[in-house]
Amino acid sequence: MWLIFALCSSLFAALTSILAKMGIEGVNSTLATAIRTLVVLFMSWGMVLLTNAQGGIADISRRSWLFLILSGIATGASWLFYYKALQLGEASKVVPIDKLSVVITMILAALILHEQFTPKSMFGCLLIGVGTLMMVL
Repeated sequence: MWLIFALCSSLFAALTSILAKMGIEGVNSTLATAIRTLVVLFMSWGMVLLTNAQGGIADISRRSWLFLILSGIATGASWLFYYKALQLGEASKVVPIDKLSVVITMILAALILHEQFTPKSMFGCLLIGVGTLMMVL
């Protein structure tokens, strides 16, 4: 089931880039990010209420709160930089560079989370890096 969700995520991430590039023309990138964030906020809390998951808030540990907040800060920074890059550059060049996050995530997962970094995953990272360079040069 995770694969279906991941594929849907990929599809909507692609739509996000195209729709953002179309909508950001003539709009301050920080303002555009705030509008996008507001929509995400309403959608997220709508799903929490729809699935009746709000009762779990009291069960969240301090550690989880810390890392969820830090993740939110990282997401906000990522979106601010992403929208500015989209405003200044071509989506076909900005998006592949943004997707280098796959390579960075794999490296950080190995270093911080001690996840396995196999020769196959190293080769995949190399291909993503080379592919990104080919797309943007």
